[in-house]
Amino acid sequence: MMDIVINAASMTPIYEQIVDRIRALIKTGDLRAGDALPSVRALARQCAISALTVKKAYDVLEQEGLVVTVQGKGTFVAEVSPNIVAEELNRQMEEEFAQAITKARRLRLDDEEIMELVTLLLDETDGEATDTEGETR
Repeated sequence: MMDIVINAASMTPIYEQIVDRIRALIKTGDLRAGDALPSVRALARQCAISALTVKKAYDVLEQEGLVVTVQGKGTFVAEVSPNIVAEELNRQMEEEFAQAITKARRLRLDDEEIMELVTLLLDETDGEATDTEGETR
């Protein structure tokens, strides 16, 4: 059974939480090319969510080339380089940082204040490992 925990209190949509978790499992090698993902219905039952939500997550992963769906057989991890997954994760992080910086500037923080805030946050999280749902392990 694939370890996917949904954080209902998160501001991140549920389908994105699923996508993020599966991406992370592929990146770490816990899911490898050819591995079968749970069926849409099985994952929906496991996570107590709508099958349509799982289907949306699988569709996003398929559009990104991370999984392939074979009619009547299921959804499988695609042949993909871990570097491609890492690059996609890095791109997403850059986008999130850019959005945060834009928001900080709208709040009239200057570059020095933004850097101080980043440094403070880095110091606060030093040594903490968090999973893809943002929960400390």
